[in-house]
Amino acid sequence: MTTLLSSFCARTGALLAELPATSPAQLDAACEAAAAAFPLWQAATGAERAALLRALASALEADREALVALADQETALGPVRLNGELDRTAFQLRRFADIAERGEPFAFIDDPAVAGAPPAGHPAMQRWSVPLGPVAMFSASNFPFAFSVLGGDTASALAAGCPVVVKAHTGHLQLSNRVFGLVQDALAELGLPSGLIALVQGGGRDIGVRLIRHPAIAAGAFTGSTQGGAALAAEAASRPRPIPFFGELGSVNPVIALPDRLATDGAALATTLAGSIALGCGQFCTNPGLIVLIDELQPGVAAKTVNDRFVAQLREALGGQQPHAMLTRSMRGAFEAGVAHWEEAGAELLLRETAEAGQPPRPVLAQVSATEFIARAALREEVFGPSSLIVRAASLSQALQVLQAVGGSLTVTLWGVEQDGDRSRALVRGAMAIAGRVLFAGVPTGVAVTAAQQHGGPWPSSTRPESTSVGDAALARFLRPVCLQDAPAWLVGRQGRPV
Repeated sequence: MTTLLSSFCARTGALLAELPATSPAQLDAACEAAAAAFPLWQAATGAERAALLRALASALEADREALVALADQETALGPVRLNGELDRTAFQLRRFADIAERGEPFAFIDDPAVAGAPPAGHPAMQRWSVPLGPVAMFSASNFPFAFSVLGGDTASALAAGCPVVVKAHTGHLQLSNRVFGLVQDALAELGLPSGLIALVQGGGRDIGVRLIRHPAIAAGAFTGSTQGGAALAAEAASRPRPIPFFGELGSVNPVIALPDRLATDGAALATTLAGSIALGCGQFCTNPGLIVLIDELQPGVAAKTVNDRFVAQLREALGGQQPHAMLTRSMRGAFEAGVAHWEEAGAELLLRETAEAGQPPRPVLAQVSATEFIARAALREEVFGPSSLIVRAASLSQALQVLQAVGGSLTVTLWGVEQDGDRSRALVRGAMAIAGRVLFAGVPTGVAVTAAQQHGGPWPSSTRPESTSVGDAALARFLRPVCLQDAPAWLVGRQGRPV
């Protein structure tokens, strides 16, 4: 009997459609088809890879109206946000097309022979980059375009020469299937094997485990919760032949605001921060979930008074926000449970309004001392939704201990380190020690797709802190180096292009 999966309206909870789950035999067939497509695709030229990526971008744009309407039903993210996200997704596909066409996946180092005995003398060597093989890509809930079927993981893997088997997210099943239809049309149009990009879907953890453990899969890419990512990473590591797993997980994204900056710009910063906390109903991996204020910074500065005023300004600004519905009922339940855990762990709820039945959640602002935050692990867990926890530190050194307790974050934002000095340097060192991206202006929500971007950090924000899931360097995840020593002339002449 075929298992059916349900697609629900994010705003009302009404059933939209039922779709068949992928059977174990169908999953095996998808992985085997990806493996069969790999030799052709790894040998494809940069121009051939670029042609597919650009065709996929154009297909998304051509079907924009229907795709956005469907995504809005399943996610409640709104047409403005979803149109912008579709634009970003098409941009990512075309950017990786350009990267492939420039030959970056085939970059190599030529190290000519040096006569004489070692260690100075050595044979002729070339260092190439070769694609890993079929990639298991796990779609994210909160980005139905940009981190889904044709998101950044898929774009970078294809540019690197790797087929992709996508695990659709159950929060936007109809959208994923419609996008996959566009994928199949594009592959057929270009005469490429249908197994180059596959889609599987199912509820629970079994399908994800089966996918990551399939012997044809050479790497995993994941965006989602720390718990889910950790479980899949463990499966990838425990295979008879372990594979790399690139997981972007939960993050609390601390914002450290110094009182001298708040004294002059507190009201404006509170408004900006409140908008960031509530943006997308707080369902961003870069949501500023932790705000660190330092009450005793230096003699003669009434830091605590300034910080108290900022907290009041932030509470007022956040209370005026109107978040939309959360992506799924389970996420709404997890948000409410996370806030309850804060309260159980000793946090003071400064803003906590009960939403009316059937209405989106109201924003939450809580406060706790740095001593309690450092001592209680429950306060350091990500609460996915429109909320933030204020941590009051007694000194600069205690604020740095707060960062150390966080351990790893996608971002850290520092407000007030414009002037060089011991204090600024200590904060920058502390931030760089735990974050993949450090901001000195603005807020962490919003991740530019560009050459210098780093979207990944130490555990628990990601499984591989040396890699990024956004930006040009995402390509490197799906390539591995191979040294060719004394290679024949025909192979040297290929200049890094796989055979």
